[in-house]
Amino acid sequence: MMRTKINAGKVGLVFRNGDYQRVITEGKYWISPFERVVQYDRSGAFMWPVDLNILLKDSELKGLLEVVEVKDSQIVLKYVNGNFSGVLTPGRYAFWKGVTEWKFVVADLSKVDITENIDLVSVKIKELVPYIRVCKIDSFEKGVLFIDNKVSKILGPGDYYFWKNAQEVSISRVDLRQVQLEITGQEILTSDKAALRINFMVQYRVVDIEKAVIANKDYERQLYTLVQLAIREYVGTFSLDELLEKKDEIGDYVMNALEAKAIALGVKIKDCGVKDVILPGDVKNIMNQVLVAQKQAQANVITRREETASTRSLLNTAKLMEDNDMLYKLKEMEYVEKIADKIGEITVTGNGQVIDQLKSIFAPSK
Repeated sequence: MMRTKINAGKVGLVFRNGDYQRVITEGKYWISPFERVVQYDRSGAFMWPVDLNILLKDSELKGLLEVVEVKDSQIVLKYVNGNFSGVLTPGRYAFWKGVTEWKFVVADLSKVDITENIDLVSVKIKELVPYIRVCKIDSFEKGVLFIDNKVSKILGPGDYYFWKNAQEVSISRVDLRQVQLEITGQEILTSDKAALRINFMVQYRVVDIEKAVIANKDYERQLYTLVQLAIREYVGTFSLDELLEKKDEIGDYVMNALEAKAIALGVKIKDCGVKDVILPGDVKNIMNQVLVAQKQAQANVITRREETASTRSLLNTAKLMEDNDMLYKLKEMEYVEKIADKIGEITVTGNGQVIDQLKSIFAPSK
């Protein structure tokens, strides 16, 4: 006989000729020479040396073990003393009781939603990454969850986690902020067959995500087309000159025309308007010529008006001088003074007749 001691926290399995006999716990035992004792640490998992079903027939040993069965469509999250320790994949596991605090959370991977009581911190651990889908929706977004191409629910801002499985899961996100739609180089014919291009701007935002994503396909492209048609409808009713005068009214027309149609797309138009009207080169040259001619005509009118006013002023002055000799003389002296300002010196030749003539100019007659 041999003396064997099982220390605290240990357990021993007794085998005879390879066959399991019994389990022995903490204490001292006499063991036959034909028996062998295999000791195990009760703080960890049990790696059985023979078929587990044979060992579990011993009720005493079965009471010392916690057996975990993981099915094909499951995983089990293992916690040791309250902390996440790992993932158990499909199979059979056994753990010793009494020393370590074990906790096992069974997760059903056949469904999409994570309904198990799992700490969200643990789902971000690398061991769980292969089993979890992660989706983030920003604060300015909403999302539509599709499972197997069927609408499941509307998701608000936040982080979402789903089990990975054979089901197809997708999320269509929609930005709820105000968006600007640019329509550039839109070629349109006016009612008088003048070709021009218009750059147009529309500001809108999504107000109904179900209509925008579920009831309509590619709502942005549809809105783009509706705006194009509304611009063409408006421009086609005016001649080029009329359109250039009323271009500021295009935005109001488009906004009113698309109000109901935009709501059907799940969006609301906040503002719109024309950015540029681009004319073809030949039309632009003609309009420039017309503008130059108009400005030249205006300049001619102003010139003639000023000439008429000047002539009228001269006529009034002449009438006054005709009736008043003194005024005529003052005017004559004014012109002489202007002439004298231009002359540096005067050389007089001749007889006294020249002096008399100058006196007659500068001396007022009595």
